[in-house]
Amino acid sequence: MGDDVESVSPVPVSSAAWRPSRAIVSHLEVDTTDRALTEPLREDIRLLGGMLGDVVREHSGTATFNLVEGSRQASFDIREDDLDRDDLAQRFVEPPATDLLPVARAFSLFALLANLAEDLHRERRRSIHLRAGDRPQNSSLAATYAKLAAADLSDETVGARLAGALVVPVITAHPTETRRRTIFEAQNRITEVMRMLRRTELTPAEESAALTAIHRQILTMWQTALIRLDRLTILDEIAAGLRYYDATFFDVVPRINTETRAALCRAYPDAGLGNLPLVRMGSWIGGDRDGNPFVTGEVVATATSSAARLAFTHHLEQLAALSQELSMSARLVEVPPGLAELAEQTTGASADEPFRRALTSIRARVSATALASLGPSASILPHLVDPGVGVEPYADKTELRADLDVLDAALRANADDTIADDRLLRVREGVLAFGFNLSGLDMRQNSEVHETVVAELLAWAGVHEDYRALPEDERVAVLTAELASRRPLTGPDAALSELAAKELAIVRAAATAVARFGPEAVPNYVISMCTSVSDMLEAMILLKEAGLYDAGEGGQARCALRVVPLFETIEDLQQGAATILAALDVPLYRQVVAGQDGTQEVMLGYSDSNKDGGYLAANWALYRAELDLVAAAEQAGIRLRLFHGRGGTVGRGGGPSYEAILAQPPGAVQGSLRITEQGEIIAAKYAEPVSAHRNLETILAATIESSLLDVEGLGDESERAYAILDDIAERGRRAYGELVHETPGFVEYFTTSTPLSEIGELNIGSRPASRKQTTAISDLRAIPWVLSWSQSRVMLPGWYGAGTAFAEWIGDGADAQERLAVLRDYNEHWPFFASVMSNMAQVLAKSDMGVAHRYSQLVPDEELRERVFGRIVAEHDLTLRMHAAITGNDDLLADNPALKRSVYNRYPYLEPLNLLQVEFLRRYRAGDDSREVRRGILLTMNGLATALRNSG
Repeated sequence: MGDDVESVSPVPVSSAAWRPSRAIVSHLEVDTTDRALTEPLREDIRLLGGMLGDVVREHSGTATFNLVEGSRQASFDIREDDLDRDDLAQRFVEPPATDLLPVARAFSLFALLANLAEDLHRERRRSIHLRAGDRPQNSSLAATYAKLAAADLSDETVGARLAGALVVPVITAHPTETRRRTIFEAQNRITEVMRMLRRTELTPAEESAALTAIHRQILTMWQTALIRLDRLTILDEIAAGLRYYDATFFDVVPRINTETRAALCRAYPDAGLGNLPLVRMGSWIGGDRDGNPFVTGEVVATATSSAARLAFTHHLEQLAALSQELSMSARLVEVPPGLAELAEQTTGASADEPFRRALTSIRARVSATALASLGPSASILPHLVDPGVGVEPYADKTELRADLDVLDAALRANADDTIADDRLLRVREGVLAFGFNLSGLDMRQNSEVHETVVAELLAWAGVHEDYRALPEDERVAVLTAELASRRPLTGPDAALSELAAKELAIVRAAATAVARFGPEAVPNYVISMCTSVSDMLEAMILLKEAGLYDAGEGGQARCALRVVPLFETIEDLQQGAATILAALDVPLYRQVVAGQDGTQEVMLGYSDSNKDGGYLAANWALYRAELDLVAAAEQAGIRLRLFHGRGGTVGRGGGPSYEAILAQPPGAVQGSLRITEQGEIIAAKYAEPVSAHRNLETILAATIESSLLDVEGLGDESERAYAILDDIAERGRRAYGELVHETPGFVEYFTTSTPLSEIGELNIGSRPASRKQTTAISDLRAIPWVLSWSQSRVMLPGWYGAGTAFAEWIGDGADAQERLAVLRDYNEHWPFFASVMSNMAQVLAKSDMGVAHRYSQLVPDEELRERVFGRIVAEHDLTLRMHAAITGNDDLLADNPALKRSVYNRYPYLEPLNLLQVEFLRRYRAGDDSREVRRGILLTMNGLATALRNSG
């Protein structure tokens, strides 16, 4: 161990030195058995890749095809160490950008097709296991139910711990997810045809037609621009987020809720779980204005009304279909009183068809609700009916659900359970899951903006001329006094700054949405960079101005939205529990929480804590924060719900959801959680029903297990383990800080060795790269920070500092082996530690110091380049060795064979995209601002994000 720890000094940087060594590549080689099991996957990739090659040759010419094919073959030669990376890079130096763009497009499309093939292969393997009657796989609900049965839990325990169980995936925008709808739909068509090819005995003519259909879709994709010419707007992002509902959510969410609730009720009939909401959807798109100046009151109105319009469209369509199906005659079935009463509310249908008459009444009321909520724009909704005079809109989804329950009871009274369990069940569950608002739009803003605006409002109202100069206790006193009063601070004619007027317009738009579509339309107000009680109360002042907060009669304060502090930096995470307890000590705030089912939601930020202190320190700070918050909630007598702000990549809290949820400390889940889903991760998980069902099942399984079972596994060793991780995390933070925060010139190295500048300058996403105009790392948004390192294949946020931290803690003394044994034991038995190691291994497997060296050559300052890159390479090498020592395996992906196959078989195809991006960046920075070069940078960014699947 001593030798390992000592060899951490920077090494000379040269092109030859930083090709992947055979030792690293061998970590990813697959054995004979694995190759046999994955032969169908390779067949699919060969089929799709071959068709893409044919399309390239036919429509872009032999010269382009030869450049693509030659680059592909060279990439595999580089993997086998038979070719120097410089040889392939040189091929892209001379050709004009117009000749290189088709190469970038070809490899980007191949990444899409390879993703599709891998998803199909996982689906195929699961089907094989299920048909064979194999033991259910971990992360499946079947495996979870087996674990619960073995635990012999009482109905009372299950009912208490799962009371109000709720899992909310929150869809958020992402700059690399710019996929066109045409591409999205073509992928889904190819998926369906590939399923048919692999599952069905086809005649030669049928097989030929299927292959032609796939070829047609690939050709369509080849001739469709992969990226937009114009900058993505928030309206584009809203539309992109909504497309997943028709594609998957409308089908999958009601189905998985039904299946899960039924299974739990069968196992625990006296637990009172019959009305669990389970999965509902959330969104940040259009409500998250932290650092995004393009979010306005109009955008909030568009986001909420677009979502509601889609919900009404879906419900009306399903009710129309149901009306066609429920044709039962009163001459042939019994008509219970409740059904008869519903049927008598209309005369438009046949007198002896009570179900259709009841549905006519229901459709009229839903149509009246749509017209009342959406106004004139509802008139264009498909299947909208004229509600007629005197038809009352539904007050809320509960009333609609009650009417549908009448139909359900009537069918079951006639022993028509199989009919009741078909479309009607899906409609009832759809109403429960989506209501009239579709999903909850969270509002989010930075605490600094709140402070500025509230200070202005207080000054304008004559309450205090310099609120920002007050210490914290006086701020709280001023704010609570205002919140205790129903008097607004402003009037219609208030002369306010542009910022204050905009912020008030946004919260007023939220209030309008709540009034039109119900409180679930805008359920939460998230405060970024929350550090104090005043930060929480300032948000409530703004909500009060919009009528969303009211001091109430007799001092019973109420708030229509949950106030959700977001603790992001390591220091804020460490102080989070104290902040919550201090807020609950304010009687008025305690009243608000009591009125919201006694639940306090807290959001945990993975991104900024990682950017602040590095991978190990951030992960441990989050774990410690959760432990503290659980204890604080218990002390205060409230229920805690955590909102995990996870990005796609490990550096932003990503990684497998099942393992991540199980890695939470005891008491941190309590039956419910919310979790962000971002960008290309949304497409990977939810673009298609089978994968969507599987991924939602995974989140539900982990939530149920974490709520009901002891998954930490530390027992009496917990305090010792926590102390050891305190020490290791601090060492990791120090090592990370020495590079990122203390190394002279690091910011220059980062901005010039990655495509960071181009992310900000090109039309990527609606949000600026920084919260404000600055070159400080602390002000940079987490997405471009992580995305830049991912594109350059350094992946620094997902591992840097870990090698040094582990090596220093283990040391080279007499107890080194004993200390190593401790960490090995944690890796074996502690889910948190195992998850940290596994996620880090995934990042290391996707990193490539040879490719990263090519990016380092973009740094003009040679001394800076070699100094910083040398440190990165040395830490990378040390981290690899520490991972092998702790896990006892130099195979980085031994616990993730699917990813290992992906990396080994597919990652050589990333090589041309990386080398092309470097070449396009070199030309762009040399002054070539042509459309082709700019498009080349965009294409390679999008292609790499697609291929890496969790890039930012």
